[in-house]
Amino acid sequence: MSQKILRLGLPKGSLQQSTFELFRKAGYVISVRERSYYPEADDPELSIVLLRAQEMSRYVEDGALDAGITGHDWILENDSNVHEIVTLCYSKASMRPVRWVLAVPEDSSIQSVKDLQGKRIATELVNASKRYLQQHGVEAEVEFSWGATEVKVPQLVDAIIDVTETGSSLRANKLRIVETLFESQTKFIANHNAWKDDWKRDKLERIAMLLSGAIEAGGKVGLKMNVREADMDAVLKVMPEGITNPTVSSLLQKGWSALEIVVDEKIVREIIPALKRAGAVGIIEYSLNKVIY
Repeated sequence: MSQKILRLGLPKGSLQQSTFELFRKAGYVISVRERSYYPEADDPELSIVLLRAQEMSRYVEDGALDAGITGHDWILENDSNVHEIVTLCYSKASMRPVRWVLAVPEDSSIQSVKDLQGKRIATELVNASKRYLQQHGVEAEVEFSWGATEVKVPQLVDAIIDVTETGSSLRANKLRIVETLFESQTKFIANHNAWKDDWKRDKLERIAMLLSGAIEAGGKVGLKMNVREADMDAVLKVMPEGITNPTVSSLLQKGWSALEIVVDEKIVREIIPALKRAGAVGIIEYSLNKVIY
């Protein structure tokens, strides 16, 4: 009997390394040779190809791939009919959604989408931008931008529709955001026929669970400590709210207990000294790969 294979597309380019790291935390080791588009995974049931995120949904829709990871923006741009398995809240620079925005030079007279009537706009997101203008009853010329979109205003075009995570690149190029078209997050998508296949669906659901768990673990750490019964109330008062209440276990040494909790990493520097002052000892902080609710 031939081995069952899941054909999976992963994004090449800005999302590649963060995607590989996410899969590593989920338990999948993926490696790729330089200039290769076919990574190797330590799971023999995965056949992986690297593609531009902009193209991914088209190949998943037509069945060339069983599943893939791409942005919601490119699903909209391609008007692809695919099954969205789960939203994966990560991007190349942060865990926040990206925004597609209408931007103009700081001194531009354009104050809203209505002011784009008869203007020229550059963007990578041509189809979605045209739909956006049509929804607002605006007729304007929308041209495809091959990159470096920010530098095209005002000499070449009147406005741009571009993607941003922090807005820093737009500000650096002295551009002003007029409106946000929509926010976009990374999606794990599947071909409808693949999703109907029992084996592929089970495989995809397991991968989705582990990827989601890896994202949930981002920014969180585990804390372990030992506490005397006499100090327990004082320690619990400074214990931060975690995913659940602290786990308390009795130690062999009479009168002592072990506490364990998962908390946001950003508060650890504040609470560890407080826990120590309250009587906790042997405090250990450890990193997490996955948190499954």
